[in-house]
Amino acid sequence: MKNWEIISNNISNSIKVKNEILNDESLINQILDVAETIQNSFENNCKLLLCGNGGSAADAQHLAAEFSGRYYMDRDPLHAEALHTDTSFMTAVANDYSYNDVYSRLIRGIGKKGDILIGLSTSGNSTNIVNALKEAKELGIKTIGFTGKNGGEINQHCDIIIKVPSRDTPRIQEAHLLIGHAICELVEKNLFSKP
Repeated sequence: MKNWEIISNNISNSIKVKNEILNDESLINQILDVAETIQNSFENNCKLLLCGNGGSAADAQHLAAEFSGRYYMDRDPLHAEALHTDTSFMTAVANDYSYNDVYSRLIRGIGKKGDILIGLSTSGNSTNIVNALKEAKELGIKTIGFTGKNGGEINQHCDIIIKVPSRDTPRIQEAHLLIGHAICELVEKNLFSKP
């Protein structure tokens, strides 16, 4: 396959996944539910926590920055944080306990009822994300999953789950960011637009 064909295929496949999302009324309604859930949490002075691995960790950090900094509007910051940004904590817990515990242990320390945890896992089977969602549920934290077509193990531990209709990791991650941006725009508009 020639280089331009690789690029063309990637773009075409990305568009196909996004068109499937666009035409899935149930999935669009779940995205709206996530936005409303996050908005309600912020209105109650709670926080949004996000976690993922690899590219999904980068997406978690990107989305946390959109909420805590700004998206389109010049407005007050919202309390959103990606859980992997404290490398001393991450490496200490991974060394002293297990990498499977890095997120669940931090949630136990900083999470409270009314907060929201978004776990991003393209397979839905990342043990540290599953453990984080389990811990969050025990603390009364709302759990949201961003995953791929099958949902994997996190299906059992999420109040709302966003399943991108793909099994291809890059296409799933692209869609996660698109969906996250849409959610951020909705939350920002609803919290800060003047009537």
